[in-house]
Amino acid sequence: MFKSTGTEPSDINELLSKSQYNNNLLARKVREGARDLLLESKNNELLDNDSLAELWNILEQHKNPDPGHGKNYITYPNFLKAKEEVCLKAKRFFTATTFAKLCHGDRFSRVNILNFFNYVMKTVWLQQTRIGISFYDESGEGYLREADLENYISELIPSLCKVSGLDEAFKPFYVCTATRKFFFFLDPMRAGRVRICDILACGFLDSILELRETTTPQERLEINWFSLESARRVYASYLRLDTDQNGMLSRQELAGYNNGSLTDVFLDRVFQECLTYEGEMDYKTYLDFVLALENRTEPQAIAFLFRIIDLSGQGRLCCQTLEYYFTAVQARLGDGPDVPRFCDVLNEICDMVRPQNPDFITLDDLLKSGKGDTVLGVLIDIQTFLMYENREALAAGLGSETVI
Repeated sequence: MFKSTGTEPSDINELLSKSQYNNNLLARKVREGARDLLLESKNNELLDNDSLAELWNILEQHKNPDPGHGKNYITYPNFLKAKEEVCLKAKRFFTATTFAKLCHGDRFSRVNILNFFNYVMKTVWLQQTRIGISFYDESGEGYLREADLENYISELIPSLCKVSGLDEAFKPFYVCTATRKFFFFLDPMRAGRVRICDILACGFLDSILELRETTTPQERLEINWFSLESARRVYASYLRLDTDQNGMLSRQELAGYNNGSLTDVFLDRVFQECLTYEGEMDYKTYLDFVLALENRTEPQAIAFLFRIIDLSGQGRLCCQTLEYYFTAVQARLGDGPDVPRFCDVLNEICDMVRPQNPDFITLDDLLKSGKGDTVLGVLIDIQTFLMYENREALAAGLGSETVI
């Protein structure tokens, strides 16, 4: 028998645990170092400002002015001559495929040099952005988790002149507001991560980078979800609803949303289906709720609302479910003679959606019909229902204003 070393099993487990932690930490550091080197090398392959200025000068030298349109074009032979003069980094843009795409529609088979230059600029910007975002991809798998995207947006803020008035106390709420839009639309399965390629393709970054421009008009800022004005508007609505000022929204408090236009049964379902804490909604869940209601025509918003009103959880809205929600609408409208019967509303819904199965409506039916926002709206929102019921009168009023 071996003599006891005096080391208890618990001590051995602790040593093994520390060793495993150190190995994992070392592997992570090596992976991050390799990633950073790769991204730096990719960044060095991109055109810098001096190279772009040189490219423009060369294009100017080989242009063919069009006096009739006041635009400058380049022919394919001159395009090839320009390729010989540009720097090595820029040569990859001078391909026959690129020229063919950009000259489409020109009867002389020329390319507008400004269009070509903008194409190069846009490509370089996308690649720079791809590289910049990838520094926040800790796993190296092409995804960003919520914390990763929050860090990226936080570091973008100093470069956004239209967000320069952001105070430190509001910064976490601004970052949360901006991040939630990415996850609401790009992570419909709620996996907790979004693909970097989807971030680049969706166009949201364009809306953020619009905030760098000092000339962006106020009207644009008000409809830009990522603007400081929009973030303050949404946060202010949350504070107004939070009447007990505990930082969370109860079912009763959320009932005041949009001047109390949402029906009680829908609000009940919101609190049954959405993530809550001891029966109350936090700001992050409220943002998803607002994004769904303010973007009802979008497939992700329709899917979000469909999941809430689907009583059976089987992905279908049967006649009984539709009647359940419409009864709440009728209750808010009262017993007047003008209140429509459910059978009439059901027929209108079926005419709009034309479901594959006459016994129920699926999410796919709503999306294919292009009327999903209208159908869901008349079932959950009194204001939407009244606007739908009076659509002909409203259209006539708008028409008369146009004539005037």
